Amino acid sequence: MGQNSQKTSKTPLVKGYFTDIFIQKPTYAIVLSLLIFILGLKALDYLPVRQYPFTENAVITITTSYAGAEPEIVAGFITTILEKAIAQANGIDYMTSTSTQGQSLIKAALRLNYDPSRALTEIITKVNSVLNLLPQDAQAPTLSISIGDNLDSLYLSFSSDLLKNNQITDYLSRVVVPKLQSVINVQVAEIIGSKELALRVWLDPQKMVSFGITPEDVSMALAQNDFISAVGRTDGNMITVGLGANTGLTSVEGFQDLVLKSKDNVVIRLKDVANVVLGAEDYDTEVSFNGKKAVFIGVKVAPSANVLTVINDVKEKLPQIFKELPEGLKGDIMYDKTEFIKSSISEVERALAEAMIIVIGVIFLFLGTFRSVMIPLLAIPLSLIGTFFIMLLLGFTINLLTLLALVLAIGLVVDDAIIVVENVHRHMEKGMSIVEASLLGAQELAHPIIAITVVLIAVYVPIAFLEGLTGALFMEFAFTLVAAVFVSAVIALTLSPLMCSQLLKRHQKSVLSSFIDRQFNQMQQKYAHLLKNALQYLPVTLIFCGIIVASNFNLYITSKKELAPQEDQGYLKVFLRTAPNANLMQTKLYAKKVYDILSTIPEKDCSFQISGIDGLNTTYWSVGFINWKERKRTATDIQNTLQKSLSKIAGGEVSVYQPPSLPGFGGYPLQFIIKTTDSFEKLNEVSEKFLEKAKETGKFAFLQTDLKIDTEKVFLKIDRDKAAVLGLAMKDIGNILAPALSNSYINYFAFMDRSYQVIPQLSRENRLNPKDLEMIYLKTPTQSLIPLSTVVSLESYVVPQCLNHFQQLNAASFTGAPMPGVTIGEALETLKEISEEMLPSGFEIDYAGPSRQYIQESSSLVITFFFALIIIYLSLAFLFESFRDPLVVLISVPLSVCGAMIFINLGVGGASLNIYTEVGLVTLIGLISKHGILIVQFANDLQREGFSKKESILSASEIRLRPILMTTFAMVLGVFPLLFAHGAGAESRFQIGLVIASGISIGTFFTLFIVPAMYIVLGADLSKIKKKPFFKK
Repeated sequence: MGQNSQKTSKTPLVKGYFTDIFIQKPTYAIVLSLLIFILGLKALDYLPVRQYPFTENAVITITTSYAGAEPEIVAGFITTILEKAIAQANGIDYMTSTSTQGQSLIKAALRLNYDPSRALTEIITKVNSVLNLLPQDAQAPTLSISIGDNLDSLYLSFSSDLLKNNQITDYLSRVVVPKLQSVINVQVAEIIGSKELALRVWLDPQKMVSFGITPEDVSMALAQNDFISAVGRTDGNMITVGLGANTGLTSVEGFQDLVLKSKDNVVIRLKDVANVVLGAEDYDTEVSFNGKKAVFIGVKVAPSANVLTVINDVKEKLPQIFKELPEGLKGDIMYDKTEFIKSSISEVERALAEAMIIVIGVIFLFLGTFRSVMIPLLAIPLSLIGTFFIMLLLGFTINLLTLLALVLAIGLVVDDAIIVVENVHRHMEKGMSIVEASLLGAQELAHPIIAITVVLIAVYVPIAFLEGLTGALFMEFAFTLVAAVFVSAVIALTLSPLMCSQLLKRHQKSVLSSFIDRQFNQMQQKYAHLLKNALQYLPVTLIFCGIIVASNFNLYITSKKELAPQEDQGYLKVFLRTAPNANLMQTKLYAKKVYDILSTIPEKDCSFQISGIDGLNTTYWSVGFINWKERKRTATDIQNTLQKSLSKIAGGEVSVYQPPSLPGFGGYPLQFIIKTTDSFEKLNEVSEKFLEKAKETGKFAFLQTDLKIDTEKVFLKIDRDKAAVLGLAMKDIGNILAPALSNSYINYFAFMDRSYQVIPQLSRENRLNPKDLEMIYLKTPTQSLIPLSTVVSLESYVVPQCLNHFQQLNAASFTGAPMPGVTIGEALETLKEISEEMLPSGFEIDYAGPSRQYIQESSSLVITFFFALIIIYLSLAFLFESFRDPLVVLISVPLSVCGAMIFINLGVGGASLNIYTEVGLVTLIGLISKHGILIVQFANDLQREGFSKKESILSASEIRLRPILMTTFAMVLGVFPLLFAHGAGAESRFQIGLVIASGISIGTFFTLFIVPAMYIVLGADLSKIKKKPFFKK
């Protein structure tokens, strides 16, 4: 069907149509547009900048120390009691606990965005209610809150060749930390790897025996003679005088001269049996920066604050802080999280600018004249700037997702203006005056533009009902896009018709414009011929459509799934675990081998290391890389190479993994739990078989479990009969062993306006192995000394290093990372299948961390997709006053989804089904529906003018071909910067760009043939119904 044979509406102008006023009274449109521009520009100054929309994944940690107690005692007398109480608090998603030697650690992970202050208050109340049930010698539980993952926003390193780490720690806590915490919205500045000053009383067992002194004597002397007293005051007739007394000790010398025993004018002082020095609270951790011992400070930003502003304020203070450091002390910035955020935002802003340039070029190529281009060219920035005002009203922020929404919006906001310009052009070519063409063009498109806007808004309504991480993150993305579309529609119905009436000229076609028109005319003729043939073979066309729709199910089932694509964030994490009984010295030997390999990475910029923080046999590294633009290999490439090299280190388990891409719980990407009411011995037996079976699949780069019954333990078996004969109670023996071995503090002493712990303990050379316990002596009621071996024998056996619970059940946690090319969804499905095959009755599975987020979020967007279809169907039914026309329009949705799913299924560029691609699929519903709305609405209008259904759909499809192709090219090429994205955060941008580009391209091709075919089948016969103007004035 040629251009001349097109059936067109002969509807005259409708007087008083609401769009007319903006052409007839230009001031209205100009004032409205200026208001949009000014309000948007002003709002931009007030919008905070973040990496992601605000989310809170709070974890409340409850730590209880019970010095020297075995894990079984800690679990039974502390952990279990506290767990039962804490579980009654509201807002807890899941709870884990670890009972180790002398410590209970319980973590309550709260539901997303649950008020952490409220949860903390409840948990404190629950804990206080059971304090009387805890052992008397156990310290009171301490509670703390951490938000999101464990990575702070800024890390500083302080090192010195002159000062010891305890001296560095003391200076930092006195001087540097207060200055950092004075910065507005710094939540906390915490010292990591600190060596807090403490008064160490290193006991010499041989000297104690020679003087008849026991560790208990030392402990009692310290408790009774280093006593902080509040004496009070005098109260005279006219004045009061405060009183003080030197009951407490304030110097090392004072402790050294402390009298332990006096007999026959012989005074035995503390310095006679111990070496009294200022040392550190513990020597079980060590940190280093680039291989050199250091002390770190981590700066946490308040959750609701603008992290870029806060860290910038902190960095402004650093030059002065570094300048004032004592001689020999050097400070460095180790890691700055805002560098990744700024780089990511910069990349998205660049994509935004590139998309605008590309879309403008596409418009020019299609319209052929600069005058025509000026209209959509003005609509783009005006729509985007106006969006900022709505974002401010909704409480949104400028973040990676809202900026990504603006990139996608460029192709959308220009559509309405393009459609208006093209329609006015068409009427001018038929002989109408410029004003008449503008008036009629706006009237004809008012209904479709409003319908399209309603559809695009309706697409994202279901996201408002989404819970969890997807809802929290993508609500801002969705409604930013909605805001842009809304502003665009306002401009298209007000300013664009006015500009058409003022800018467009008749009979001024350029050579390029004429050439483009000829090409489109030829294309329309060929398309009309192909469409006519397709409609003649209607059953074949419909069968083909059915096959495409049905293929979506198989494509979805067989596609790889994950929570989010792994992003190159500029650093990797490395974890080392050595033998269960390894001390810090042995762990450091293995850590040196790991560091030597890390140092060979060409892309390495810096590394910081923490040893002993999660057990004496563990070490963590964070390895930072040079800027993305300066290296060829991605973090994933480096990870694969590193894992192969580090796996060759014998005697230690080394794992390399990347941090999660999305905000939330940190740690390993895979966190799979097996829990049971059965014993730890039975759980260990099952876990070992499960781990072996999982490793055989070859789908895991590494996989490990925290339950290992392989730690040698020496049990002090007391002969109770002998002890009773000697008059020794169990408490007497315990009171001697604790101050000798447990590293627990007795009390505090005041020093330089601060309080520090006083800790007695046998010196290290006197507790190198269990046999050294023979040097400890007990004091009987007759004051005679007997060796500990008199009533105690040593037995060695193997026990778990720690006892873990998950949701109050005995648990084994499996942590790791999938092999390259294996998604987290595929890895978790493999573990689930193995568990179904081999777990005995009474054993259950669960998930934690990023794996739990994936399980919770994996089905939410599928439901949202169908919910969006229902909302759009009802919206279109209302607008079309028909329940059949929306079905015709929406047939294009599965066709478009199929186009995107093909590329996802093939894994193009690492594509997978994740929250980015799934949100892209939801977005496709609105984008592709625009084509169907244009065709169906125009076909209905032609029917109302008396044309047959087939003639109407043929003509409508042919006439709307040009604007459909123009908007499709604008949308597809507008996301091209996302397809060629590189640098920080490029992986996520690529995947959502791939879905939009492939879905729109293939969906448009199918739509041009399938929608007309469905219209023939389902469309109503409207040829006898008079056309009613939509939205009269």
